[in-house]
Amino acid sequence: MAVLSIQSHVVYGYAGNTAAVFPMQRLGHEVWAINTVDFSNHTGYGAWRGKVHEAQLTSDLVTGLEERGVLKNCEAVLSGYLGDAASGRSIIDAVKKARSKNPKALYCCDPVMGDTGRGFYVKPDIPKMFKDELVPLADIVCPNQFELESLTGIKIKSIDSAVKAINIAHEMGSSIVLVTSYKEKDGELGMLASDKKNLYKTTTLELPLGQSAAGTGDMTTSIFLSRYLETRDLLKTLELTTASVFGILEISFKASGAQKDSMIELKIIEAQEELISPSHTFKAMEIKK
Repeated sequence: MAVLSIQSHVVYGYAGNTAAVFPMQRLGHEVWAINTVDFSNHTGYGAWRGKVHEAQLTSDLVTGLEERGVLKNCEAVLSGYLGDAASGRSIIDAVKKARSKNPKALYCCDPVMGDTGRGFYVKPDIPKMFKDELVPLADIVCPNQFELESLTGIKIKSIDSAVKAINIAHEMGSSIVLVTSYKEKDGELGMLASDKKNLYKTTTLELPLGQSAAGTGDMTTSIFLSRYLETRDLLKTLELTTASVFGILEISFKASGAQKDSMIELKIIEAQEELISPSHTFKAMEIKK
């Protein structure tokens, strides 16, 4: 069985498929990667080269998989950064084709739009595409706090408002909601995972990465999807994901020399053992909904 991963690609560093494919492979999954863009580096550097691919390329590649008769082996579709709204429509077609061959195939949507501090960094038509079409189609949606606020219209200032926003996200269609970054107080960073019935929270030390580390959400979503496909256990998946992500971020931060405001690239290869046997353990607490 395989995961069809449709998102951006960078030649240097880690973002989009570059941050997502290896973690899924290291955790034992076959991955079919389709790139929505090919850039020299992620856009956080302020300058890059490359191009956004036409949505037709994604459609053609998925049709090629269909013609090979392999879509029945697709257990999940994962999508991330979209170059434009047309790319979103090609993802919708990909999900429908995968589900037509394997009705049990999951769709995991990472609604990449922006982040706290940076605001939106996608084209103006992308947020509406996620809100109206992709998120309602998804089984699993993995926004960060900023993206959850954008999707639901709820300003998250406390755990109560976070719960309200998560419930709205469920009402939009997703069975599972993972909030990949949730900040309640300085010095700590959390994740929230809900399956409508249960809501769990993990908390870690907030490493001083600032806005300099790209690809963390892409990596987090890929690990979460991998572990969920393996365990089908929300609590265990959240705890394993939190441990692996924190371990990789810790190694990445130390490797950077901990220089303030320096650009930090994820050390996914160097820290790959954190995917299999994390150095840290984090216990999730249940939040009453």
